[in-house]
Amino acid sequence: MQLDFHGSPEPTLGVEWELAFVDRATGDLVPIADEVLAALPPPEEGHPARVHKELLLNTVELVTGICRTVPEAVADLKQSLDLVRAVTDARGVDLFSAGSHPFADATEQLVTEGELYSTLIDRTQWWGRQMLIYGVHVHVGVPSGDRAIAVLNGLLPYYPHLQVLSASSPYWGGVDTAYASNRALMFQQLPTAGLPFQFGSWAEFESYVGDMFETGVVDEYREIRWDLRPSPSLGTLEVRVCDGLPTLLEVGAVAALTHCLVVDLGRRLDDGETLPVLPPWHVQENKWRVARYGTEAIVILDSANHERLVTDDVRDLVERLLPLARELGCEKQLLDVLVILAAGSSADRQRAVAARHGGDLAAVVASLVAELDAGRPLPAI
Repeated sequence: MQLDFHGSPEPTLGVEWELAFVDRATGDLVPIADEVLAALPPPEEGHPARVHKELLLNTVELVTGICRTVPEAVADLKQSLDLVRAVTDARGVDLFSAGSHPFADATEQLVTEGELYSTLIDRTQWWGRQMLIYGVHVHVGVPSGDRAIAVLNGLLPYYPHLQVLSASSPYWGGVDTAYASNRALMFQQLPTAGLPFQFGSWAEFESYVGDMFETGVVDEYREIRWDLRPSPSLGTLEVRVCDGLPTLLEVGAVAALTHCLVVDLGRRLDDGETLPVLPPWHVQENKWRVARYGTEAIVILDSANHERLVTDDVRDLVERLLPLARELGCEKQLLDVLVILAAGSSADRQRAVAARHGGDLAAVVASLVAELDAGRPLPAI
């Protein structure tokens, strides 16, 4: 099967941020996406809002245009966020983002109308109805399909670095799961989700996609829902590792780290370097460790089995990438990675709020709403 990759000559950037609607009084989810989307100003009136529907009616996704820098992407998201907030404020509804809602019942959520969504639920049944999850996706432009595959393989050792910064789904249906990112393990239960396979070339990847179509596993490309995947029509590598992030600061920080990593790996390939890769079993183990232990996870760094506390390795990675971040115009956002480490992941912060409020998960939702409003992580109160 021929799968044309419409390469991007520059490492342009796009960010997708999923938000949920919650009742201001109870903190529970409310299914008003259709109402919100209908109330937004149309683009022809000069409002470049890019707000899309999602699987569930309690969710919308903010999608940037094609951006050159992380600050540009953050500003784009802020503009769309303000437009959505104007609609929800008038209806007594708040916004939040995290990997999951702390106490809502997944089986009670209404699914958005559409063939893609109905096909997903019909095929996956119980698991599909559990997908009460939210994420952040970052696209970075790459010049060719072969480059996308090579950078994807080279990015897998940094999977835990991105995952730990975004871990924000410790609760599921009112229960503390003892995981920092329960979303990471829930989402991979879908048949074409989870970690990507590692391919040696674009032609090899094309062959895989052809097999998926021929055997009826997927009917369209976007049904391949890996944590990292090439996006042929956009000419990007799409990084889908992250849980939903509560604040614009955190979205910017993760976008900056992603942008720097993809550009750095591409330049190393241009210089003739063979990128180090991890065996698939190490990648899988790292994903589980960070999903389970979050900021306390010890991860495997290389095929020689060296290990290290993931947050220590993140700090060193930020220092190494700072010169590139200055060049890409995202130094401040990359340094915000250190702000996240100092504040703790959202999973850490949510548990701290719950502890201060005797396990009241409505208070956790209120803290997530307050953080979204503030645009930055807040102390547990």
